Amino acid sequence: MDGMKLRGKNIGIELIRRRGIPQIGIAVFQRITSKLPLLAIFHCILLTIPSTAQPTQNYDLVWTTPSANAGASMPCGGGDIGMNIWVENGDLLIYVARSGNLDENNGLLKTGRLRIRLSPNPFTGKGFRQQLHLRKGYVTIYGADNGVTATMQIWADVMQPVAHFRLTADKPVLVDAAYENWRYQDRIIAPRENFGNSWKWAAPKPNTIRKDSIAFTKTGILFYHHNPAKTIFDTTVIQQGLESVKDSLYNPLAYLAFGGSFYGKGFQPAGTYTGSYASTDFKAWKLRSAKPAKRHDLTLALATLQTRDISQWRHQLQQLIAAADAADIPAKNHQWWQQFWNRSFIETTQPATFELGRNYQLFRYMLACNANGHWPTKFNGGLLTVDPVFTDSTLQLTPDYRNWGGGLHTAQNQRLVYFPMIRSGDWDMLQPQLNFYLRLLRNAELRSKVYWNHEGACFTEQMENFGLPNFAEYGQKRPDYFDKGLEYNAWLEYQWDTVLEFCLMMLEEERYTGKDIRIAIPFIESCLRFFDEHYQYLARRRGRKPLDEQGKLILYPGSAAETFKMAYNATSTIAALRTISARLLQLPAAYLDPAQKQYWTGFYNRLPELNFTKDYGAVTIAPARAWERINNVESPQLYTVYPWGLYGVGKPGLDTALNTWRLDTNVIRFRSHVGWKQDNIWAARLGLREEAFALTAKKLASGPWRFPAFWGPGFDWTPDHNWGGSAMIGFQEMLLQTDGRRILLFPGWPAGKDVHFKLHAPYNTTVEATLKGGKLVGLIVLPKERQKDVEILLPDSLPTIRPKT
Repeated sequence: MDGMKLRGKNIGIELIRRRGIPQIGIAVFQRITSKLPLLAIFHCILLTIPSTAQPTQNYDLVWTTPSANAGASMPCGGGDIGMNIWVENGDLLIYVARSGNLDENNGLLKTGRLRIRLSPNPFTGKGFRQQLHLRKGYVTIYGADNGVTATMQIWADVMQPVAHFRLTADKPVLVDAAYENWRYQDRIIAPRENFGNSWKWAAPKPNTIRKDSIAFTKTGILFYHHNPAKTIFDTTVIQQGLESVKDSLYNPLAYLAFGGSFYGKGFQPAGTYTGSYASTDFKAWKLRSAKPAKRHDLTLALATLQTRDISQWRHQLQQLIAAADAADIPAKNHQWWQQFWNRSFIETTQPATFELGRNYQLFRYMLACNANGHWPTKFNGGLLTVDPVFTDSTLQLTPDYRNWGGGLHTAQNQRLVYFPMIRSGDWDMLQPQLNFYLRLLRNAELRSKVYWNHEGACFTEQMENFGLPNFAEYGQKRPDYFDKGLEYNAWLEYQWDTVLEFCLMMLEEERYTGKDIRIAIPFIESCLRFFDEHYQYLARRRGRKPLDEQGKLILYPGSAAETFKMAYNATSTIAALRTISARLLQLPAAYLDPAQKQYWTGFYNRLPELNFTKDYGAVTIAPARAWERINNVESPQLYTVYPWGLYGVGKPGLDTALNTWRLDTNVIRFRSHVGWKQDNIWAARLGLREEAFALTAKKLASGPWRFPAFWGPGFDWTPDHNWGGSAMIGFQEMLLQTDGRRILLFPGWPAGKDVHFKLHAPYNTTVEATLKGGKLVGLIVLPKERQKDVEILLPDSLPTIRPKT
C-alpha cells in the first residue's frame, strides 16, 4: 500500500510538471498528500484537471409573453446608461436614465420614456420572445404576428453615452418612435415626491421642477434640462453657516445641463400628442419613418455639461452624434463585455441552487450599467427605477421619484453596492464611487475649519453630492446653541466613520492591483486626522486633558452605526481607525515620509482598545464602552468581522466573535436577510457554513418582480442595490477569503453544493475553482507563485489545511 501511495504522489507531481498549468504547486501537493490515504491522494490528482477559463452557464433571461406594465420591465445598459424595457399592448416602451441627470432640487431625473410602435405590428403577443443576452449586454424583442416577423435589438454603448435601437423584419414595416416627457411644463412637486430629491420633508411650498426644453430637429428630437445658477446647494450653504467659504466649495449643480437627441436616418417629425401613464400626464414628440422598410435604426445620444452657455452643451452633443456610429463601436463593446464576464463569475449548476448563481450574475450586470459613470450607482434603484406606483400603490408620483433622494449620498448603503466589486476585480466600476469622495475632500475639510478651526475632513451620513449634510436631515428646528457642524438628528448625530470604509477600498486597490494610489493618501490622512483632532478638541472643551489616563483618545460622543447612539468609544469606530491607520503604515515605503510615519504610529497608539462584555454569560464584543440609547436595528459589534476583518476564520479571537453571533440578544433579534442586512456576510466570515448559505440564499432568491434581481423595496427602494450588493459579498465570502497573503478557499461553503467561480485576491491574483460532488475537480491560481498561499477549507472530503503558526 505504501508503494501505491508513493506511485500515486509521483503521478500527481508528474502531471503538474508536464501540463505546466498552475492548478496546484508541487510543494502544496506534497504537503497535502503527506499524511493522506490512497483515495485522497488520487482525489488531489484531480486538481490537475484544467478548469475552464470562462463562465459556462447560460443565464440569459427569456420572456415569452409581453409585460403588464413598467414594473415588469427588463434592464439593459452599459457605460452610464440604464434602460427599463418592456412591451405593453403591442408598444415597445423604454425608460432611459443616465448617471448625473441632477436637477436644481438634486433629484436624479429620468432622461424620458421612448415608445416605439410598428405597422403592421408583430409585438402583439403571438410568437413573442424578449431576451436579455447577458454575456453580450443587449436585449432583443422578437415578435411574429399580423403577417410580419421582426426583431428589435437594443443596447447601450459602453464607450460613450449612446443607445442604439435596430429593427429588422421579414417584410417592410412603418415605425412610429416617440419621446415622452412629463416635465413638458413646470410641475409642482407633490410633498411626498420631494423625498426623491434633497428637500425631503423640508421643501419650500410650493416646490417646483422647471420644465425641460424640447423641440423637433430635421430628423429627430432635441431635449434638455438646464439648471439655473441658484439651486438647493445655495440654500444648504446658508442654512449651515458656510457663506464665508461658499466660493471655495465644490458645487456640481449650478448651470448643469443634461439631455440629448433621439433621432434616426429616414425618420421625420410627425407631430405631438398627450397622454397619461401610471397616473402621470405626459406630452410626446413623435417621429415616423418616411417609408416602410425591412430595417430601421434609431439612436439616442446623451450629453451632460456644467455650463452657463447652452450652445456649448449643444456642441458637445453634436460631436457625440458625429461619432455615434463609428464602424469599430460594436466590436469594442463586444470585447468589453467578454472581458467583463471572463474577469469574474460565480456559477451554481444544481437545479436547487441555479437561481443563486443566475441572480448573482444578473445583479452584477445591473451594476455594469454604470461602469463608466461620473457619479456612483445609487443604492436606491441605480439607473433602473420605474413609476413608484408599481412599488407602492399609494405613491401616485412621477417616474423621477425614488425614496431616499437622487443626489443624496447615504454612505452606509453605498458601501454595500461597491465592496463586492473588489472580489469581482471590477476596479474600473469602483472608480465613480472613489472619485466621488476625492472630489469632496476640500468641502469636508472646510467644514472642520469653519466650525471647529481644526484640520481633517468631516464627512457625515446622509451627505449631499457636494459634501454637506442633507438640508432636511441637518435639522429644521435646531436650537441656537447647537453646534452648527452637527446634524440635529437622532439617527445621524456623530456618525462620521463610514467614510473610512471607502478609505479601505482605496487601500485595497493598491493591495489588489498594485496601482499607485498616491492621489488618495491626502484623503485617507485627512479622514483619520479629523478623528484625532476633533476628539481632542472635544475633550479640551470638557476638561483640562485631551486624552484619558492611559493616553488614549476619548471617542465621545460617537455612534456605533445608527443604532447605539451617544456612544463612548464605539467599537465599530475603533476597529475602523485601527484598520485604516495600520494599513496606511503598511504601504510601501515611498508613500509616507518619516514625519508622516511617526505621526500615524503615534495616532495608532492613541487609539483605545476594543470593548468586550460578559453580559451574555461568555465574553462577547460590545458595541461600545457605553451608550445612551438604541436607535436602529444594526449590529456594529460585528463590524469587527466585516468589513474590518479583525476576527474570522483562522484568526485569533474567533470564539469571541462566535459568542457574539450566538449569544448577543441584540445581534440575534436584529438578524435578517432583508435589504442592507449583513448577517449573511458575518456568518460566512465566521465559518458558519449552513447559516451563511441560508441567509445568502434568501437574499439571492428571485424578488417579487418579473425581473428576478429586482429586489426590494426592503428598507429603501426598488430595485434595492444594497440588497443585491450584500448578497454578492456574502456569496463571495463563502467561497474565498483572504488574510494578508493567505487565500482561504471555501471557508463558508456548505457540503453538497456544486459551484464554479473565479474571484480576485490581493497581489494581482485570481482564483478559479470548480467544486462538484463534494470534490475539488479544478483549481487555477494565477500567478503561479501564489499557489503556496492557498488553503483549502472544504467542509468534508479533503482535509482542512490549518494556517501556519
